[in-house]
Amino acid sequence: MSARFELTDAEWVLLQPLLPQDPPRGGRWRDHRTVISGILFRERTGIQWRDLPSRFGNWQTVYQRKRRWALDGTWQRIAERLRLGADDGDPDWTVGIDSTVVRAHQHAAGARHRPPAGPVKTLTATGPATEPEALGRSRGGFSTKLHLAADLRSRPISRSLTAGQRHDRIGYDQVMAGIRMPRRRGRPRTRPDRLLGDKAYSVAAIRTGLRRRGIAATIPERRDQQKNRLKRGSRGGRPPAFDPDRYRQRNTVERAVSKLKQFRAVATRYDKRAFMYLATVDIATIKIWLRDLTKDPLHTT
Repeated sequence: MSARFELTDAEWVLLQPLLPQDPPRGGRWRDHRTVISGILFRERTGIQWRDLPSRFGNWQTVYQRKRRWALDGTWQRIAERLRLGADDGDPDWTVGIDSTVVRAHQHAAGARHRPPAGPVKTLTATGPATEPEALGRSRGGFSTKLHLAADLRSRPISRSLTAGQRHDRIGYDQVMAGIRMPRRRGRPRTRPDRLLGDKAYSVAAIRTGLRRRGIAATIPERRDQQKNRLKRGSRGGRPPAFDPDRYRQRNTVERAVSKLKQFRAVATRYDKRAFMYLATVDIATIKIWLRDLTKDPLHTT
């Protein structure tokens, strides 16, 4: 039996084989299940690390485990390996893309302007060099923007960060580059059959890039684009193909955002560093996938 917000026995069976076996400098890890459950508890509740319940052990041990695995990309690799074969048997693999503004807590400010100790192997912030930690000012105030791709079961499969005021187009390339569906044989699948997006992605460069990669686009045309095309008459060309029935499936990525924001440390950014906040998103993603896989009667380990 597991306590609220912690790993269940079925989830632990799936997760355990994906974890690092030994620390890089020898010695032994403190019990993985206890530490990871402590990390999940903190991400779901959003409490300060010092307030972590004593049943998870020393809070510094739990925090350092999260930080170390954020630096070396372990959380991202675990999230990717959980997707093994998730698109098997899908003749029309569809992915939705969207973004959401996340309010940054005042404690997220004040990071020192120097890189963290150790190599950061995860994708960090995108955008101008003046926003290295993906923090900015939007209508909601001090914020960051989370860009997300998800499948039709509302499971996140790729993410990136920009400052809160940046347009969705800025984070698009990073999200698309991060789509990887591992296969049981061969290379990971990186190209969905169809992409669902809202009007923010109705950009000529995006449509052209998708067409070159052979990805069908279900993206509504903006009203100003419609007017400009009609003004040009026959020179304006044909309107882009759009299937309103398929577009109804775009709510799946919106539901994926809602699932992630059930974790309070995702819904409000407390992390100063972009790589730590991305790890928070990855940890929430891992929990979402574990919950989905253990409820799927057709899933086999």
